[in-house]
Amino acid sequence: MQLLADYFPLILFFIAFKWQGIYAATAVAIVASIAQIAWFHWKKGSVSTVHWLSLAIIVVFGGATLLLQDETFIKWKPTVLYGVFGLVLAVGRLAFGRNLLTYLMKGVVLPEPVWSRLTWTWVAFFAFMGVANWYVAFHYPTDTWVNFKVWGGIGLFLLFAVAQGLWLSRHITEEAS
Repeated sequence: MQLLADYFPLILFFIAFKWQGIYAATAVAIVASIAQIAWFHWKKGSVSTVHWLSLAIIVVFGGATLLLQDETFIKWKPTVLYGVFGLVLAVGRLAFGRNLLTYLMKGVVLPEPVWSRLTWTWVAFFAFMGVANWYVAFHYPTDTWVNFKVWGGIGLFLLFAVAQGLWLSRHITEEAS
């Protein structure tokens, strides 16, 4: 259920794009993101920073797309989001000496070098995803970009997460009771 809730705006964006085009899809994504925040607040009583950040970026870039009737802005949205995620992880590590993934993966106990490697692996993955989005967005038709954004993005995240899970399974230790 959580996975569906996380991808709810993206799935509706895809359906609206296929049905009515990029501008309708952008408007639907903005409304769906607002609904997603409301649902998380109602269901859990709080909303993660990741969801607030995603909402802010979709409102700014989606709003610019609708206001200026220029799809360039919505195409930049994933690259900016991936860039922000990677930058937050890198700055957390370099400037503050913290592995911010430990906050997202509460209850997982790993040696410090493994946390560090995990952080840098995610930074590299976000950089790759940002560049891949930019390349597809500005070198292929919008229809190809939307398919990549939805199915390619979900697929690459799934493959990366499974690979990370397999790698981490060798390093996870039981948390002391």
